[in-house]
Amino acid sequence: MWHFASLRWGIVVVVLGSQAVWGQIDPERRQLIQMGYNQPLEGIAPIAAYGYFYENLPDFPRTNLTLRLALAPIYVDAELGIGHAIGPNTDIGIGIAGGGFADTYSELRQGKYWREESFTGHGGEVSVNVYHRFNPGATIPLYAVLRNALHYSLYERNGDTAPNFVIPDDQYTYHVRAGLRWGGIEPMLQPAVALEASAWYEGAFRTDAGGYGYNSDRFVNGDSHRIWARTALDFTHTNSLQSFEVSATAGTSIRADRLSAYRIGGMLPLAAEFPLSLPGFFYQELSARRFILFNGQYSIAADYANHWHLTAFGATALVDYLPGEEQPGAWNSGVGGGITYLSSSQTWRIMVSYAYGLDAIRSSGRGANMVSLLCQFDLEAKHRRRATGFQPLVSPDRLRGFDWLLGR
Repeated sequence: MWHFASLRWGIVVVVLGSQAVWGQIDPERRQLIQMGYNQPLEGIAPIAAYGYFYENLPDFPRTNLTLRLALAPIYVDAELGIGHAIGPNTDIGIGIAGGGFADTYSELRQGKYWREESFTGHGGEVSVNVYHRFNPGATIPLYAVLRNALHYSLYERNGDTAPNFVIPDDQYTYHVRAGLRWGGIEPMLQPAVALEASAWYEGAFRTDAGGYGYNSDRFVNGDSHRIWARTALDFTHTNSLQSFEVSATAGTSIRADRLSAYRIGGMLPLAAEFPLSLPGFFYQELSARRFILFNGQYSIAADYANHWHLTAFGATALVDYLPGEEQPGAWNSGVGGGITYLSSSQTWRIMVSYAYGLDAIRSSGRGANMVSLLCQFDLEAKHRRRATGFQPLVSPDRLRGFDWLLGR
């Protein structure tokens, strides 16, 4: 994918919550500051934001080693990649991550934030990851990924948790993920060119399954399984400076519970490896056991200097809701638009946007408004010569430092 001429693709997330994200070892030197924020204009929702410093250091301290480090308030996520560790085409990564608010759960149901049924979670984990490339020398890489991680979660009540609401037991969870990825996407806002097709299985096996909530009206399953696939394409026309992004993601699950269901909604593109974005909705507003999601975005330069860009975007999802999280209507759609500023050196990129959730449920009926701010500061922009096919290695959806910083 490095030379494919036409195509190219935490840590502080406050309310974000899915699984850690892992891809092949990043061959590019990077120093990035990423920030994002969603502000709904109706209703009350958990804070939806991320802000983290990401550094990737190839050849550190030796030529076959790569250090990846992501830093955020009260959280750290790091991996040491060892190139050619198991033969010429197989690398391994040894990771460690942990900090406060990593496993916080926010109950969102039928357009309402149920603070009395939400709770705080802290966590940490160690992992060993294997990355095998099937087609060395090919233009677009094909990788197999095997991830093994042992995660510890410590749950506690917050100031809003109902007195008679019992939180889950602290527990260890073994995660295993296996997948195939053709192509890849850089951990950047609005990449100029990208191509990916991938398919995945992930299993979670817990040591302390059991009931919680009001008189054990909900359950943490001893095991849960998710299977999903995604295709994505980003393309920029170098003459007209028009660009578009399209993606399709579909997933199913077995024995999913509230802590392992797919969660859809919001506009935070760098909050997860597979962002399930739905404009105008609260972040992670919908909990699904099965879904199909389509996203699209189109941008055009508004000036000859290529500083200002106008963008339109939309998404639609067919959702089979998790039992206990149902709401009327399986289809959920949202649209929006925004303006992006790109500095002359391409160091700064800032996007301000507005989105409308056509089917979002609020107290006044269907429909919800949201504004978003996304910002990227690329300290290596002047030195980067080419794009690389790569998937982000950080897990911003486990980093909820803003909850702590803002007293939420």
